[in-house]
Amino acid sequence: MDIAKSKGPDELLNWEDIQKMKLSWNVACEVLRLAPPVQGAFRDVLTDFMYEGFYIPKGWKIYWSTHSTHKNPEYFSEPYKFDPSRFEGRGPAPYTFVPFGGGPRMCPGKEYARLEILVFMHNLVKRFKWEKLIPNEKIVVNPMPIPEKGLPIQLFPY
Repeated sequence: MDIAKSKGPDELLNWEDIQKMKLSWNVACEVLRLAPPVQGAFRDVLTDFMYEGFYIPKGWKIYWSTHSTHKNPEYFSEPYKFDPSRFEGRGPAPYTFVPFGGGPRMCPGKEYARLEILVFMHNLVKRFKWEKLIPNEKIVVNPMPIPEKGLPIQLFPY
């Protein structure tokens, strides 16, 4: 809201404004941690290794789960609690927060998605109050987590 207050009525966001949205990005990251846009991916095993007593040979395909990684209590204390402060400072350890993948195969649209998310959040918060029409709507996963009834809301302009 500080950014909104610093702008004229029809003045658009600029790159400097986006860079100041640290708290908003922390909130977005926590949402992406709890409901990642991609559920996981297949990867080729590059070298033989043992995992929990199982031999995994080079050349096999493995599947890593974004959801399981983001809910691992070894990396995220109280993993089902909504806590944007997890992303303050240096944030989570490398390769524990992977909503856009990681390493050389990271989503090339990550920064565009960040920009899009922050601009959307800014305009929604600045211009509207809202109310969920189904307060305890169930989330179904098929294959992505989505609200069962589409998350109907009522918008109230400021």
